[in-house]
Amino acid sequence: MYSYIKGIIKEQGSNYVVIENNGIGYQVYVANPFVYQLENEYTIYLYSYIREDEYSLYGFKSLEEKELFLKLINVKGVGPKMAIPMFATGSVDGIMDAINRENLMYLTKFPKIGDKVARQIILDLKGKLTTNRDLFSTEGFDELVNVLESLGYKKPDIKKILPSIDDSLSVEQQVKEALKLLLSR
Repeated sequence: MYSYIKGIIKEQGSNYVVIENNGIGYQVYVANPFVYQLENEYTIYLYSYIREDEYSLYGFKSLEEKELFLKLINVKGVGPKMAIPMFATGSVDGIMDAINRENLMYLTKFPKIGDKVARQIILDLKGKLTTNRDLFSTEGFDELVNVLESLGYKKPDIKKILPSIDDSLSVEQQVKEALKLLLSR
């Protein structure tokens, strides 16, 4: 089994990158290939998917992503092709928080994840996942917190929704997402 590969990104497809290591190009399926810049060196954490008719590599930016992916594919009805797109639009903490809070709406926004599969994910994984981000930390969300406080929201309410917000979004998108979450409470 491969743990990770370190090399230069030579090609990007709609759902994969080709990373060159020692003169060999490895096609690795990733959630969002466009976060990797061509001709730059990266370390990609790997999962080898081997079946009778398929041998594929799935790649992740962090060990955290890979570990959550491994837990997701152990859920009945969830395979690698269904789990990998979850990381394109969802953060690790956001996905884990949605599972622990039984947030079906968050989980069903991902491609191929319907109500039945989302319920199975929650059933199998709820309480078994811990987020690395402190639920009361505002680190990385200072501007978002300031905007929401200026709109009249209380800091404890804001802190409760932060784990569900993807920190890779622009501040404007974070505010929209936060307002949806705050209004649904």
